Amino acid sequence: MTLTEASRTSSGETSTERRSRWLSPREWFRWVPTSPELLEKVEEKILTCCKNISEQKFVSGKVNKLWTIVVNKEKEKEKTPIVMVHGFGGGVGLWIHNLDSLSEKRTVYAFDLLGFGRSSRPVFSHDPELAENEFIDAIEEWRKSLNLEKFILIGHSLGAFLASSYTIKYPKSVQHLILADAWGFPEKAPASQQQGRLPSWIRLLVKVLTPFNPLAGLRAAGPWGPGLVKRFRPDLQDTFSEVFDDDTIFTYIYHCNAQTPSGECAFKNMTIPFGWAKYPMINRISELPSHLPMTMIYGSRSWIDRSIGHRVKYIRNDSFVDVQIVVGAGHHVYADKPEIFNNIVNRICDKIDSEAEDKLRQNSSVAENLSSAQNDSTEENDNQAQDTEDKDYMAQL
Repeated sequence: MTLTEASRTSSGETSTERRSRWLSPREWFRWVPTSPELLEKVEEKILTCCKNISEQKFVSGKVNKLWTIVVNKEKEKEKTPIVMVHGFGGGVGLWIHNLDSLSEKRTVYAFDLLGFGRSSRPVFSHDPELAENEFIDAIEEWRKSLNLEKFILIGHSLGAFLASSYTIKYPKSVQHLILADAWGFPEKAPASQQQGRLPSWIRLLVKVLTPFNPLAGLRAAGPWGPGLVKRFRPDLQDTFSEVFDDDTIFTYIYHCNAQTPSGECAFKNMTIPFGWAKYPMINRISELPSHLPMTMIYGSRSWIDRSIGHRVKYIRNDSFVDVQIVVGAGHHVYADKPEIFNNIVNRICDKIDSEAEDKLRQNSSVAENLSSAQNDSTEENDNQAQDTEDKDYMAQL
């Protein structure tokens, strides 16, 4: 009996064939209990809690497509719409506390970032600047596909970082920039300060895990992965308890992140150890047009340094920058205290609409005055012409 025959299993496959089978995508999904269909199913359950969803669709760009929901599309031409950008590892479903309230007077658009949720999962550039541009260029392609000319842009965490980057590069469409617990703004603290604050075992753990993607452990855990989400993020149970009293939100987050890592890989390349941005936004925020207003919203219990908001206000001292602290809220400020968050956003939106209406009335008034002046001028010219004709006629007599 040959070596190949001896290595065959009872099913007739060789050890080489068996190894190949376990490396195949089909077997991987059996070990990691997720699929695009499972993500779609749990997201559908979440979005049934939203009363005003008008459309759910993929919006195609040049190469990729972004999964998009449109809420209260009937108001599209009445008020300035809102565009919402989720944070790292999230998706459109996490805005469930906000969609109905924010869409009462206007259309709301929310999409899964490139590489996250149900959107395309391409291979990003390893260069952090190029990867960042791939994110924001995908947003601009999305905007063009939907023919959105003006909107209020809201971003959370990584989404706030990318919303800022997008507005710097494509400022014309953004009427107000709202950043909820923005990640990636401060520069990395000096190494001496960090080393003194962190135990040696944490520094060692970071060195070991640095080569891996942030959520690699979730996928490596296979069938135990869903339980890990619940174990490490028990706070989310309370955050979404008004909507779900079961594991729906944990299941959603699991399926958003257990699939092929894409945006996650880009995020890793855009960071340095301990979660700092390689190219901090604080060094670029001055590039925003001075006329463009922005509001920074922080949770009082968040791990994000809210003093950055005041630094931004100092840097943009010739611009409108408002810093709001939501007492009792954590990093997911939009979900921890949704009523307060929604009220802040709605007030901003109402102000934008009021200013737009005032400007429209002023332009209309100017147009009417010009038209009246032109009519008066035309009438005067006609009278002068008539007088000239009368004089010529009398002269002939």
